[in-house]
Amino acid sequence: MRVERMSNEKFKIFLTFDDLTDRGLTRDELWEDLPRVHRVFSDMMYDAGIELGVELNGVLLVQVYLLQAQGMLVVVTKSDSDYMEEDEDYIEMKVTLDESNEMMFCFDEFEDVIQAGLQLYQLGVYGGDVFSYHNHYYMMLDDETIVHLDPEQVIALLSEFASASAVTSHRLIEYGKIVMKNDAMQNIYTYFSN
Repeated sequence: MRVERMSNEKFKIFLTFDDLTDRGLTRDELWEDLPRVHRVFSDMMYDAGIELGVELNGVLLVQVYLLQAQGMLVVVTKSDSDYMEEDEDYIEMKVTLDESNEMMFCFDEFEDVIQAGLQLYQLGVYGGDVFSYHNHYYMMLDDETIVHLDPEQVIALLSEFASASAVTSHRLIEYGKIVMKNDAMQNIYTYFSN
């Protein structure tokens, strides 16, 4: 579990699927077993509060983004609800679940982007985007690009060349540089195959 402060009232938690498993929760249970999810999230909030040195009480707005290959990104905002009684041990969480339809992988070298792109092209993947951001390369694939493949197969292939990333497409579009837009695997094949 990785915790990062965004402001005095907001922080984010990144959990891999292994972190979820260690906490006794599967990806499917996030949508089905709400009391259990609430308990796990309460424990996570407690751990994050200790790590950040923040006392969490009152109403917490919790936005959960499931990232296909990476795990889960949780954004927590402390609410300024004045209608609540001042009970220091009271925490109410309003949880919103959202599942991302994109996979994001981080590459150290452009050569690895080329090799992964060539293999994806051979599997019938022609779309995708490639970005440059903070001396790394990021490949983004959405559900429509890989609809004919098992997502686990794509994750396994890309894991040979890169690591799953919690960086969002919104951040890359805002702060990164686009290297290849829309038809990245087609372009990689066109320009870099023998």
